[in-house]
Amino acid sequence: MDSKKYVMTYEGLKKLEDELEFLKTVRRNDIKEKIKVALSFGDLSENSEYDEAKNEQAFVEGKIAQLEAMLKKVTVVDETDIQGDIVGIGTKVKVKDIDSGDVDVYSIVGSAEADPLEFKISHESPVGKAMLGKKVGETVDVAVPDGTIKLEILEITK
Repeated sequence: MDSKKYVMTYEGLKKLEDELEFLKTVRRNDIKEKIKVALSFGDLSENSEYDEAKNEQAFVEGKIAQLEAMLKKVTVVDETDIQGDIVGIGTKVKVKDIDSGDVDVYSIVGSAEADPLEFKISHESPVGKAMLGKKVGETVDVAVPDGTIKLEILEITK
């Protein structure tokens, strides 16, 4: 049984709760209508619309169950516990790649709300883990598939 706790920011928790609400109301009603329409076509043995709607219903119900289970195990990071001078969950970190000179700003978040395309990285990811507990001016070495990158922490904000 999965006993993992999910650490999240308040923003991440809100996003999960909103997604769950959307699935339970809007998506369930949409699927119910699709099933009703498909049933009106008659013979279910050759009714691809019905099969598709039932498959979609199973997927949505599975996602609802997954989100409900996850929400039962969420620990929200208390905004007042976030220190602005040390990298931790809930902070934004401006880093410079020592080799390339590239500068990026990452939000350190719990694994359930990580989204690399939005520069939200998990505290459990290699980069996130390497930066946890560090301060401005420190450098970290992170093992990546291509070798090792060296990042300098330029700024930390809440």
